[in-house]
This record gives sequence, structure tokens and C-alpha cells, in this order.
Amino acid sequence: MKVLSWIKGIAGVVCVLIGLVWIGQGANILPGSFMSGQSQWAIIGLVLLVVGGWLLWSLVRARGAVGATRT
Repeated sequence: MKVLSWIKGIAGVVCVLIGLVWIGQGANILPGSFMSGQSQWAIIGLVLLVVGGWLLWSLVRARGAVGATRT
């Protein structure tokens, strides 16, 4: 289960970072690519950002549930 957590964490971080770059390119904030200024890349980046955020959120939530104690 620990390996799955590492994979989920790495995948979440990579998705967030790539999503941010693609949003920047699609919004023409990061020029110099064939993706620059094309709104579909901003939308794809936003979807990837949400997926990465969900992966990281689920990882943090699962770790909190494992270490939590009931009082």
C-alpha cells in the first residue's frame, strides 16, 4: 500500500505541474510553443490540474485517516 501512495503522490504532483504549464501556454502567459494562445490547451491543463489536485487530496485524506485516533 505504501508503494501505491508514492505513485499516487508523484502522479498528483506531475499532473498539477503539467496542468499549470499547459494553462500558462494556453493563456499565452508562457509563449514559444505551438500550444501558446490556444484555449483548448488551457482547458486541458485545467482538467489535468483538477485531476492532480484530486489525487493529492485523496492521498492526504487517506494518510489522515490512517494516523487518526478517535477520542
